[in-house]
Amino acid sequence: MACPFFLPKTRFEDGGWLHPSRLPLGAGWRGECRASGQPGIEPSNDELRELCNLGYASSCPRLPRERSCDAVRFSVASDSSDRVTICFVLESAHRPAGQGLLVYDPTLAQWISAHPDLRIQRMAECYVETYLQHRITPRSPTL
Repeated sequence: MACPFFLPKTRFEDGGWLHPSRLPLGAGWRGECRASGQPGIEPSNDELRELCNLGYASSCPRLPRERSCDAVRFSVASDSSDRVTICFVLESAHRPAGQGLLVYDPTLAQWISAHPDLRIQRMAECYVETYLQHRITPRSPTL
């Protein structure tokens, strides 16, 4: 689950996570905090490690008091050669607050259906990027 106000931009390779592939977006990311509605606020390394990449950032001083969700969770709903369907769930107080499906075509490297919120869409892009890097392609049976 990532913070819904986090706009990831680049990989955070030296974040110090024990197992970065287990992070909500499949890796650690650097980016911007968009909680204030203003672009350009770069969280500190500690904030990135403990809040932005993990969600439920109640100790974040920029987190709006009134918000529709606290975290965003992604998972692969289905995967075929020409479609990867991503399920996203918005959570508030550890309960579902919204959900949907996003569809990516890896053969065309484009989204068939995208999220209208730039932050959620960018998180989905990061998630798919790391997923595709680790995806195991089934082998053809040998005869």
